[in-house]
Amino acid sequence: MRPTEPRESTLREKTLGGLRTSGHIQRSVKAEIRHNLLSRLKTGEPRFPGIVGFEDTVLPHLERALLAGHDLVLLGERGQGKTRLIRTLVGLLDEWTPVVAGCEINDHPYAPVCVRCRRLAAETGDELPVAWLHRDERYGEKLATPDTSVGDLIGDVDPVKVAEGRTLGDPETVHFGLVPRTNRGIFSINELPDLAERIQVALLNVLEERDVQVRGYALRLPLDLLLVASANPEDYTNRGRIITPLKDRFGAEIRTHYPLELDTELALIRQEAELADLDGVPAEVPAHLIEIIARFTRLVRESAAVDTRSGVSARFALAGTETVAAGAVRRAALAGEERAVARVCDLPSVVPSLMGKVEFEVSEEGREQEVLEHLLRRATAETYRHTLGPADLTGLLDKFDSGEMVESGELVTAAELLRRIGPVPGLAKIMERLDMTGESPGQAAAALEFALEGLFLSRRLSKDVPPGKADGTATYRT
Repeated sequence: MRPTEPRESTLREKTLGGLRTSGHIQRSVKAEIRHNLLSRLKTGEPRFPGIVGFEDTVLPHLERALLAGHDLVLLGERGQGKTRLIRTLVGLLDEWTPVVAGCEINDHPYAPVCVRCRRLAAETGDELPVAWLHRDERYGEKLATPDTSVGDLIGDVDPVKVAEGRTLGDPETVHFGLVPRTNRGIFSINELPDLAERIQVALLNVLEERDVQVRGYALRLPLDLLLVASANPEDYTNRGRIITPLKDRFGAEIRTHYPLELDTELALIRQEAELADLDGVPAEVPAHLIEIIARFTRLVRESAAVDTRSGVSARFALAGTETVAAGAVRRAALAGEERAVARVCDLPSVVPSLMGKVEFEVSEEGREQEVLEHLLRRATAETYRHTLGPADLTGLLDKFDSGEMVESGELVTAAELLRRIGPVPGLAKIMERLDMTGESPGQAAAALEFALEGLFLSRRLSKDVPPGKADGTATYRT
């Protein structure tokens, strides 16, 4: 989405003189963030929209660091929302800010710092042209990789400018890197320990003296920016490290974490999962299936078979939910169903899809799928006890008194499954306990299939699964 134009009054402020007349006050980036954060704290407005689960833990530390004007490092395992949190900081900048028109490093018209803008200011005075920069354009980001160079971050000699006839000693032959180009904004370095130590050295001046040096040029650019980095504790101690002088220059180190409560995990899935759709209508993933996937994710994180140092990303739960939804859409498309509603039979496909997202202990080599299948069954059983454990399911159990069997699978439509089960006394109460307010065949089938799986896991029914079948095909019987 393109930013809207600045308010009408600022459209006339196209020169330095007009800007002075308007009463505009220059503030540093950190002062700007501090001012806007304080305003939101006083009014109760959301400070970090879309961030879930950090309200009482991470965000208070982050707010204190920003109010103190500190550059900071977010330290946490993969998939804890570090980058997402960093990007929300942009919302604390002023919506529009003035810059010298055409400046590569966003100089403020009141105090230009680059050679080109200082010369232009001396020549034009109050007629210095002013442009307006939206806050979305004041954010820079770089994923640290071993091949990242000083030129990428700070800058290097531009051979094109030299070829145009300028001398190597001319400061205007410098092609600025990502950090100077984010001057008067927020710059983020993701996975900082992966940056080679000699490249980390180049950031020392940025953090302490707030300037940059390029290949020995007599060039001093006092930068105005907030520098934020992210790091994984595993990288922090093993594959790479932040050099001590650089680590010392960051004002705050803030620890992130995975969702502490099941409700937070559920809220995160509902907010972030992008579900497949059928003819423009998103697939429906019932609440009990989302709870199963959330519990499954938490069990995997806690499992002794999993390498806890690498963590289990929040993307694990999101991908699981999206896979289940995709299974429902596939069934609806193949079988001609009008609505795509996920069922328990869509869960088995989650295990092979997610196996690559988990690092297992060496001792579990060859048992990865078995471990995840066991944890998925546990998650299903826990969800059943939480939702339908106290429910009266005798109406469903009575269907099996005469030795009847019910076969289900990922390609069995909702209507066909309901036909095979037949009328069930108390179905409305089962659906009510599962927070299903609709009366569609898809929802009824999803509720009954979950009840059947729960009865099997609680050893009140038996279940036969054909050998080698991974498509959710199962026959429930007494």
